Amino acid sequence: MLKRTRTLLGSLAVAAVMSLAPTAGGALADNYWQCVPFARLISGIQIFGDAYTWWQQAIGKYDVGFQPKAGAVLCFKPTERMRLGHVAVVSQVLTDRIVQITHANWSPIDGGRGKIEKDVTLVDVSPQGDWSQVKVWYDPNRDLGGSTYQTYGFIYQDPTAKVMAASGLSNAENTAIALAQSAASQMASAIRPGSGPLQMLSQAADSTDRIAALIAKATRGDAGN
Repeated sequence: MLKRTRTLLGSLAVAAVMSLAPTAGGALADNYWQCVPFARLISGIQIFGDAYTWWQQAIGKYDVGFQPKAGAVLCFKPTERMRLGHVAVVSQVLTDRIVQITHANWSPIDGGRGKIEKDVTLVDVSPQGDWSQVKVWYDPNRDLGGSTYQTYGFIYQDPTAKVMAASGLSNAENTAIALAQSAASQMASAIRPGSGPLQMLSQAADSTDRIAALIAKATRGDAGN
């Protein structure tokens, strides 16, 4: 239950903060983010280490495959210029060859890297249609980049989280979500003036354990004790 709670809380925190963040061409330009911690935060997939190691780490721990699903993490193979690989989260599947992704530290934006790009285009250009070769939106071009990237495949979110979302939340869980949203609002209001939205996100992530404990208590039915 705690794992599902942490996944749900992470999704709530990211949704709240990203909805407040100003966007320009799909990019959120505040602070510096690496692709790995950002993908882990918004997908709930608890894998650590360099991006290219995610695929082997995921095998036996998460479902993996070669077709995109919303919420899945696409794992890129390393290249000469991208030696640690890359990970990106599927936002939406548009066609059998086109998806939108949300990821960090890809395009240079306003002269700097480490930015988040939300709901940008990724196209499957593999001969077999298995997403083993892709082209990715590159902000300076305002179009797909010229390079083709090889990928390992998709790492899918924990099935229990998907079952919970599909079957609907219990009254206790709905109450827990309300408590989490209230706590998130209190945290946002307490942040000093001038803090950027991603600073808010970092602070919210740091408070995950405290709020997760509150939600876990509520969902066990002893919130009033």
